[in-house]
Amino acid sequence: MTDNAKFWTRLSRKYASHPVRNRAAYEKTLERVTEHLGPEDAVLELGCGTGSTALLLAGAVGSYLATDYASGMIEIAEEKLATERTNGKAHEGLSFLVADAFDERVTSEGAHAQGYDAVLAFNFFHLVETPEELLARVRDLLKPGGLYISKTVCLKKKAWLFLPLVAVMRLIRMAPYVNFLSFRSLEETIRQAGFEIIETGTYPEPYSRFVVARKV
Repeated sequence: MTDNAKFWTRLSRKYASHPVRNRAAYEKTLERVTEHLGPEDAVLELGCGTGSTALLLAGAVGSYLATDYASGMIEIAEEKLATERTNGKAHEGLSFLVADAFDERVTSEGAHAQGYDAVLAFNFFHLVETPEELLARVRDLLKPGGLYISKTVCLKKKAWLFLPLVAVMRLIRMAPYVNFLSFRSLEETIRQAGFEIIETGTYPEPYSRFVVARKV
């Protein structure tokens, strides 16, 4: 298990106890994501955390594989799924898996023969140490014309404040790796990886960038 996976597993129960900070921005994100998904789509979510978003979106698509490299997060997601099924909500196409994007099970367990129709990543990309490699993998996982839909925390403007703090906290294993992105650098990285950006938004302002990008 990587240091980041250990960090998020250790934090998982505390993380799960916190409500969504900006409900309006979260609901706007879900609304825009749903607009791009179809009832027969095969969807992969990376960095799904405790599964709250997967549970809300899975009913709109054909199959939904939600993954996270932190076993503690997936344990909680499975608990939520079991509770919902007990309460009569089927979620037949939804499954959770402890895995990262490079795990071979991601391709064997969730994708159609041509790949996924959409790969989702919410509040995740800024925690990735090798973003170009991740996007190359995402592109490989998508079918022709498939969508990469993400919302990313972009703290470049606040790096002067947060970067020294994060560096110190990482030394004592109290913080994960954080990539201090700007909207421009985020979108340019996505384009250079072989995507056409077809929609952007800022939910909430001014630090979270929503991007819908099509594989070209």
